[in-house]
Amino acid sequence: MSGHSKWNNIKNKKEKTDAQKAKVFTKIGKEIAIAVRAGGPDPNVNRKLKDLIAKAKSLNVPNDNIERSIKKASGADSVAYEEIVYEGYGPSGIAVIVETATDNRNRTASEMRHYFDKYGGNLGQSGCVSYMFDDKGVIIITNEDGDVDEDALMETSLEAGAADFMADDGVFEIYTEPDDLDAVREAIEAKGYKIESAELDRIPQTYITLESEDDIKNMNLLIEHLEDNDDVQEIYHNWENSED
Repeated sequence: MSGHSKWNNIKNKKEKTDAQKAKVFTKIGKEIAIAVRAGGPDPNVNRKLKDLIAKAKSLNVPNDNIERSIKKASGADSVAYEEIVYEGYGPSGIAVIVETATDNRNRTASEMRHYFDKYGGNLGQSGCVSYMFDDKGVIIITNEDGDVDEDALMETSLEAGAADFMADDGVFEIYTEPDDLDAVREAIEAKGYKIESAELDRIPQTYITLESEDDIKNMNLLIEHLEDNDDVQEIYHNWENSED
């Protein structure tokens, strides 16, 4: 899984400036709103909401923000966000998937098309690049204090049904099939491990290296503008040169 690190993505979000963090908080708030509308406001019953609360805390979202998002989503006047996935190509055929949550699909579609067109790519049809990615569950455990036994954690993970286990510089990334994520996470938690995050992810099957300086510049700008868009929740791509 060279070129991909879920933990690097999480760290990048944690290290953003205050203005950028506000956008991260907004995106988490949308995810919480969608989860509450789908499964209710009680995290003890709504596992998705429980996971999002843990994710929000890992990204340093204040508890007041989390509680306010849940309360707002539970109200009669809550916004109904629509989840839409866009697929396309960046410069030199880089595969890009953009997951959005929007209250205006026409606005979002127009903005997505504009970004791809402006920065050397093109928006495609549904399914045009998703076949190049594998859907996986990814569980992150950090070992900053050095008290996690790698062999024991790997044994626990694999016995619980994990598909792959990676260790790198005090961070453990445990990969599962999408349907096995909950069971593997629960088995790991039952052994007393503290989980940093547990989410579904899209892992590229192969990666592309950009050689042209113009292509690299445009790809960076495409990602930057997508990240700055309030409707965009997640971005996946198979660019090897990326800092992600």
